[in-house]
Amino acid sequence: MAEIGEIQVTSLRSLDDFLLESARFQLPNFKDLEKWNNRVYQNLLYYQSNYFLTYFAVFVLVGILHPGKMLCGTLAMGAAGGVFYYLTSNQSSATDFKKNHPLIFMLLMLTLTYFVVYLLGSVAVFMLGILLPLLVIFLHASLRLRNLRNKVLNKIEWTGLRRSPMGVLLEGIGWDQDIN
Repeated sequence: MAEIGEIQVTSLRSLDDFLLESARFQLPNFKDLEKWNNRVYQNLLYYQSNYFLTYFAVFVLVGILHPGKMLCGTLAMGAAGGVFYYLTSNQSSATDFKKNHPLIFMLLMLTLTYFVVYLLGSVAVFMLGILLPLLVIFLHASLRLRNLRNKVLNKIEWTGLRRSPMGVLLEGIGWDQDIN
């Protein structure tokens, strides 16, 4: 286990443990959401290095299959984020520009709208590249039954003896729970 400050990166779990022979999968009990939630949470902690690698691999695979659309979608989302940030942080200058140059502002908005519609397919590919790995990870975490080692290592994570990137991420989004 490598340390990054106080956060420790967990090692990759074996392919046998993650997917193959010793891995046991079962549909969760959809009527017991708390138990299903606990299974997903604990699997996210235990297999976190495998999940980060899976995310990266699926994202790159989508990028390889559609490189042009992925690049355009990434640039479009980055530009949209930049414009949104600029408009929300410099509201007065944007409002002044709109008042002083209404025709230019309207042409800019029409051009921007055209590019958004033109790049919609690329944005969809980019979103697929982001969301497909999350779906794969969620499915694995939902279906993978826990083993004894999983339970012991998650107890250590939960008691605070070890902090990991996934633990910090889950805590950051407000998903903190007791480990059973």
